[in-house]
Amino acid sequence: MNNYSIADNFSLLAKLMDIHQENSFKAKSYSIAAYTVEKLTVELSTIDQNKIFSLKGIGESVGHKIVEQLQTGSLKILEDYIAKTPQGVLEMLHIKGIGPKKIATIWHEMGIENLGELLYACNENRLTLFKGFGEKTQQGVKEAIEFYMGTQGSYLYQQIENYAFAIDEKLNLIFPDSIHALTSTFRRQLEIIEKLEWVTTADISEIKSFFITNDFKIVTEENGYISFVGKENVTLGFYSIEETFFYNQLFVTSCSDEFLQSWINNTGWDITQPYQSEEEIFEASNCAFIPICLRESESVISNALQQKLPVLIKQHDIKGIIHSHSRWSDGMNTIEEMAAACIEQGFEYLVMSDHSKTASYAQGLPIEKVLAQHDLIDALNKKNAPFRIFKSIESDILGDGSLDYDEDILSKFDIVIASIHSNLKMTEDKAMLRLMNAIENPYTSVLGHMTGRLLLSRNGYPIDHKKIIEACAANDVVIELNAHPRRLDIDWRWINYALEKNVLISINPDAHSIDGFNDCKYGVLVAQKAGLTKEQNLSSFKLTEFESFLVRQHQKRG
Repeated sequence: MNNYSIADNFSLLAKLMDIHQENSFKAKSYSIAAYTVEKLTVELSTIDQNKIFSLKGIGESVGHKIVEQLQTGSLKILEDYIAKTPQGVLEMLHIKGIGPKKIATIWHEMGIENLGELLYACNENRLTLFKGFGEKTQQGVKEAIEFYMGTQGSYLYQQIENYAFAIDEKLNLIFPDSIHALTSTFRRQLEIIEKLEWVTTADISEIKSFFITNDFKIVTEENGYISFVGKENVTLGFYSIEETFFYNQLFVTSCSDEFLQSWINNTGWDITQPYQSEEEIFEASNCAFIPICLRESESVISNALQQKLPVLIKQHDIKGIIHSHSRWSDGMNTIEEMAAACIEQGFEYLVMSDHSKTASYAQGLPIEKVLAQHDLIDALNKKNAPFRIFKSIESDILGDGSLDYDEDILSKFDIVIASIHSNLKMTEDKAMLRLMNAIENPYTSVLGHMTGRLLLSRNGYPIDHKKIIEACAANDVVIELNAHPRRLDIDWRWINYALEKNVLISINPDAHSIDGFNDCKYGVLVAQKAGLTKEQNLSSFKLTEFESFLVRQHQKRG
């Protein structure tokens, strides 16, 4: 087990003890243990187990439980609590706005043991009868449950890709004489996947036999299509087709309904004519090949018929890591380590943007730490030339839209990323006020994660996308495409409008560790869906180009 798994177990144990209204001191000790283990810089599995007890913050009781997990892969006391907790109560831990103490009230005092009952109680205004549950809390719980229920069975692309490829590999192994291809939303690189689907020449009866034998249950079976669900709760669907029409079916299932209907209307495509490849389908209509990721809306078809499709950005086009956090705030690695990893991976520069002082929850940098960090960066730049670390900050956008720090400190940064992190439950008017004021601040170079959304967890605050994009255009502000797979914010559906207004996008990993650099991949995947080119992406700028961009930004500061 790694440190994160051990920390998660302690965290869950603390919550369950609170839910069961056990000794609060014991519950808090496990919560502290979770925090301690998560922040360790060395993996516990690599330490002599006798030395674990001497680690700072690890006492006798916690130490024994760490050893138990390392030796057995489980924690018996946690398993005992899980066993005596109703499944519906456990599920409540996924609902925003209700922590363990409130869940204890819901279970023990309200007698509610599942989300359906809790939602019904909210609709009947019953929560407000209990201490700690006002109307605002009740409404928040209601909305959170509805959101949670609406996302069950849905997965982030990043969550499901390894499973998709594993099933794909298994199909090729079990049915070597058949042709298989992933299709549908996964093939189109959508950020949220509700089911994985394949086109296959394998017979449905053979597919059915294999999956039933491996404990999958049939969900749908009709007209050459069958779908299953297994213990992972992922729906797997298969279109069985004879080899002659394999590419016809692959094309049809790789298009959105809107795109397919428009394609037929514009080209008069005859689905009954067999094709040997998807390329052949486009050639027959004198149309440029439309990449799978772009087959969403009808607008792309007219450009393709005129041979005017863009050359889409690729992962290797990312030249620098913009937006990263080190151990100076809430990151996992030192600046030295992150710079070394960038150099090793072939990046030309690193934009070091730790949290600003108001973000106390993330160890935001007070002024003296900002100055100390800048001294360190100067030293590292001398050591690592021609590689360059740029001095940046992810400045909190405060309640009135102003940036963290006064102008004399802001002027010391090479580049400022402005983001909202607090008071996310805003009206559109409030959100727009904060964002517009930040965008109009001459020190803002990049607008970070525009809506604050967390996919499948939290809707973003409401904004007028067009006005925000137009304001960024007017103030020469870059819009971040935060590449963290739970954010992917700005939504790719709005990037095209930004490009129309000549607003630069920047695919940024928001990396809190070296591994976080890899998230650039997911930003690129959704950027491709918007037709983004490397020239339209700030993090694709070479070092000299990026330095020229900064000169223009500094001129804006006056």
